[in-house]
Amino acid sequence: MSAQPQPQLPPGWQATWDQNAQRYYFVHIESGTTQWEPPVAVASPPAPISPLPAGGPGGVHHAARKRQYAAGQTQAYLGTPSADPGMGYAQPPPGDGYAQQQQPGPVPQPGGQFFTPGLPDDPAAQAAQQPQMQQPAYYAGQQQQQQQGGVDQLANQFGQMGMGAPQGQKPFQLHTVNLVGMPIDPRELLADPPEIRLPPGACISNNPFANADPSYQRSTLNAIPTTHSLLNKSRLPFALILTPYRSLKEQDDDLAPPVVSDTVIVRCRRCRTYINPYVTFIDGGNRWKCCMCGLANDVPQLFDWDQQRGQPADRWARPELNYATVEYIAPSEYMVRPPQPPVYVFLIDVSYAAVQSGMVATATRTILESLDRLPNVDDRTKVAVIAYDVTLHFFSLPPGSTESRMLVVGDLDDVYLPQPSDILVNLTESRSALDTLLGKLSDMFQDNHAVGSAFGPALQAGFKLASPTGGKLIALSANLPSLGPGALKNREDPKLLGTSQESKLLQPQSSFYKTFAIECSRSQVSVDLFLTGSGYSDVATVSGLPRYTSGQTYFYPSFNASRSEDAIKLAHELSNLLASPIGLEAVIRVRASRGLRMSQFHGNFFVRSTDLLALPAVPWDQSYAIEMQIEETLNQPFVVLQTAVLHTSSFGERRIRVVTQALPTTQNISEVYSSADQVAIATLLANKAVERSLSNKIEDARDAVMNKMSDILGAYKTNMTAAGSGASAQLSISENLKLLPILLLGLMKHVGLRHSAQIPSDLRAYAHCLLTTLPPQLLIPYIHPCFYSLHNMPPECGTIGEHGVIMPPPLPLTSERLERHGLYLIEDGQTMFLWVGRDAVPQLVKDVFDLPAYDQLRGGKATLPILDNPFNQRVNAVIAKTREMRRTPYWPHLYVVKEDGEPPLRLWALSALIMDRADQTPSYVQFLTQLKDRVNGGSFS
Repeated sequence: MSAQPQPQLPPGWQATWDQNAQRYYFVHIESGTTQWEPPVAVASPPAPISPLPAGGPGGVHHAARKRQYAAGQTQAYLGTPSADPGMGYAQPPPGDGYAQQQQPGPVPQPGGQFFTPGLPDDPAAQAAQQPQMQQPAYYAGQQQQQQQGGVDQLANQFGQMGMGAPQGQKPFQLHTVNLVGMPIDPRELLADPPEIRLPPGACISNNPFANADPSYQRSTLNAIPTTHSLLNKSRLPFALILTPYRSLKEQDDDLAPPVVSDTVIVRCRRCRTYINPYVTFIDGGNRWKCCMCGLANDVPQLFDWDQQRGQPADRWARPELNYATVEYIAPSEYMVRPPQPPVYVFLIDVSYAAVQSGMVATATRTILESLDRLPNVDDRTKVAVIAYDVTLHFFSLPPGSTESRMLVVGDLDDVYLPQPSDILVNLTESRSALDTLLGKLSDMFQDNHAVGSAFGPALQAGFKLASPTGGKLIALSANLPSLGPGALKNREDPKLLGTSQESKLLQPQSSFYKTFAIECSRSQVSVDLFLTGSGYSDVATVSGLPRYTSGQTYFYPSFNASRSEDAIKLAHELSNLLASPIGLEAVIRVRASRGLRMSQFHGNFFVRSTDLLALPAVPWDQSYAIEMQIEETLNQPFVVLQTAVLHTSSFGERRIRVVTQALPTTQNISEVYSSADQVAIATLLANKAVERSLSNKIEDARDAVMNKMSDILGAYKTNMTAAGSGASAQLSISENLKLLPILLLGLMKHVGLRHSAQIPSDLRAYAHCLLTTLPPQLLIPYIHPCFYSLHNMPPECGTIGEHGVIMPPPLPLTSERLERHGLYLIEDGQTMFLWVGRDAVPQLVKDVFDLPAYDQLRGGKATLPILDNPFNQRVNAVIAKTREMRRTPYWPHLYVVKEDGEPPLRLWALSALIMDRADQTPSYVQFLTQLKDRVNGGSFS
């Protein structure tokens, strides 16, 4: 890009060219104030400079200063009459009540798409003009917004740089941005990763799905350095993020993997790679050359034959040559035994605490109502129920009977099954007895006063039932295990919280659970945990069960079913787990082109060998991270990475899901930076930070994240900017990585890593479980929450548009956006906060909460009422869409937070606004300053 001529400005001002907006913004050097309008008339500007549009260019919303209200304006917010008809709820302006509102920017839609509300061809705009959409204004216009920013112009602009792309291919472009003073637009986190630009002829198919969709598999780099030294020079990590079993919604039907049902599975004889769109056919199509090892293989005759029609088939129409993600129905040679039936063994805590909290009643009712949703197409599914307190309670469920018989075992040191049959039973044959048992189980233990927990023996009993075939143990516990093998002690010590010794509380206190989990993995038994204790649960220790058996952990601190919100959350998450299709007795192997090697693995599985991951069950939407190494120079123009998951489906079929990804190689470090995927990098670093916090200290994990970010910035400055190794007043990075610092700041401020003496070890340990299992579309909002303004959202938000409910535009995560009269939603996928300003007008409180005034509102866990007014319906629609729009089994609680309410709840909600300074954690501006100091003071050659 050619340099832009500098406008003439008065002393103290500086102009900086914005590459995205293609215009200047103006920075006051002393105060750091940034604005789009010139401070004075500019002499001979390069182009006409228009006033700052709403939210900045492209609808980007900038942080505003704290607003001070005049007396008359405050009265308008309080609902009293005003001389200005557009100033208050009592006198709403004509139309939809948003006459003074600035034009909103693009609104994010599912799949990362955007549209701008209010355009003539926008279907939502037509709906917004209907009479029922006319809303009162809960605010009185907006002030001009200002953004605190940096003071330096970009020193070096790589706007258009040829990267040695192959002939006929558009060259890569690397845009450098200055992080200091750069506005944050959260919607950019929804954007697709950098484009994968393969050389011409790399793929034999023109199908747009011939390369892996990032929701299944994504790499931290979409252009791979040819040498390890070049990768090390960039300081960027190289890893794969896998979600081989992602759930699909209606709009994702085109991403569903096609099924190859003719049992013709073509693989390389040497490296065992599955045929894919990146192989080449030679010898007139009679042989194919492997894209990984280069071996020439024969093409089987049946590959070109339609077995159903008994006639020749079109080779080029085969799914495995057109789709990156396919699923094969495996023939008998892929089986060591007949496909196992789905087996569910329910371990239910029936101690005094479990019964009194309502957990037993909620769980048994949910299981009863979910029996029809269990995978049972071929009527082979088996079920068992074991209740435990200080003893074990087995239940005999004879087929055809309507009654069950309870068998009690008191020997906890040598667990045995009281009878060989009728405990693990066929779901269809024993359905009547099972229905009766689940219907009365809670009443059977209603007067139980036992306070111990034989959790370990119950696990052993469940294992004895499930191990002959494999299956799932679904364990519900309301107490710390206290009896028999696996008994634990309450080791929570508030004096250790926030100290260098805190990591000891996050490490297992007993080896029983890891040893037992490995034994389960060998027998294809998976464990899912539901922890509902009101006290210490030692999540750090017991979560080892799901970690090594590919299960999931669910945590409900202080669960009490008398609060409907608690009961709904447990019921929703348990029923979702039971209804989801699963892959059983699975193994995952990742293959890569010659010169690449898998080095480390992160996620819930057991590493059986150097490249084989064992998963007794494959849950939906669980993520795995695999670090890669470049062992030798990559001479080929592109590399291929292929993930294969061999598993038994819920329908009893042995299947192989194959995900193939091709990535170009490069000798140019500029192309390495321009191809980096900030979302994948953040996902990998979250896994590595948790691992570091367990093996060392939490402080070491935060330092590792900080060091990695400063290393990347320092290497970029040295290799890609004119400043080189000298000091610079700016902080430069490629545009595709500009949100990586805010993501890593969110990770460092997350409850799993944040420095605090107020976070119980159970909460930290559960956060670690989520940080290492959530797929990117759930992990990113978990560390970078979403923040919406509801009281002044555009009138079409909360209504049904072309892609479902239209969401408000997200705001930067800073409390500067909170207004005293406002209503805001803050959510991270696990928790939702509805923030209500202290000066909220009575009509807003009435419309949303059905209460006369703000003083009547109570903070805490809540369910919004559904009222007969449009604004309430829109707010409820936004909350419902927030819960539903991500692929997740979780049901986030909603907390109402009053601005002047309980301090702990306020601080919890405000901790989600990660751009602010809190306790000992820096603000985003301070974080950038720390990074800049490190970059200027270090050596990154």
